[in-house]
Amino acid sequence: MDLIVVNKRDYIFKTMGICFLLILVSQHISAHTVVGELEKMSGVDAAFLYLKLGYKHILPSGLDHILFVVSLFLLSPKLKPVLWQATAFTVAHSVTLGLAMYHVITPSPKIVEPVIALSIMYVALENIVSPRLKKSRIGIVFLFGLVHGMGFASALGQLGLPKNAYLSSLVMFNLGVELGQLTVILAAFILFGKWFGQKTYYRKAVVVPLSAIITLIAGYWMVQRLFFN
Repeated sequence: MDLIVVNKRDYIFKTMGICFLLILVSQHISAHTVVGELEKMSGVDAAFLYLKLGYKHILPSGLDHILFVVSLFLLSPKLKPVLWQATAFTVAHSVTLGLAMYHVITPSPKIVEPVIALSIMYVALENIVSPRLKKSRIGIVFLFGLVHGMGFASALGQLGLPKNAYLSSLVMFNLGVELGQLTVILAAFILFGKWFGQKTYYRKAVVVPLSAIITLIAGYWMVQRLFFN
């Protein structure tokens, strides 16, 4: 009985510790402090924490990445086409995220962040001017995915990675990002694709207005990131 009580107590303290670390991250405490605390955690606990941080980077914190994924979905509101695009995006950003975190490349946020905004604006504009999905979009999405991966690396770099679980934490963060993106895709399918995707008015009433709004938001971000950051 005493052993069970001790195990429960350890579990409670461990859970409270993880919650406290999440609070530290949300409050933008220095990476050195947070990583110092993470070094004391087991590899499994650290991996689980980074999974949640990766998901949180998309939902609810990553509005720019959410709008990019929604823009990919709007033009062809079916799961198969958007999953192909999402796969190209995933492969691309996984490559640059890994390269940046292992210091093979050192991208500048002053360049990366405006280009991320430009990528959102480009895809949204393509939705407006193109009546159907083009095969070339997968290649374009892949190129933009490389840039988004650098953006993910910038966010992850502010937190840092524990040395005792560097690779596993990096992989779990990336997996969390993917789960966040899949959540956005499924939500878009339920909200738009399932009910309106086959309607004759879908393009005129859904694709063009939403893409126009996303274009304006992304354009504002691009100007802000170029000249006011």
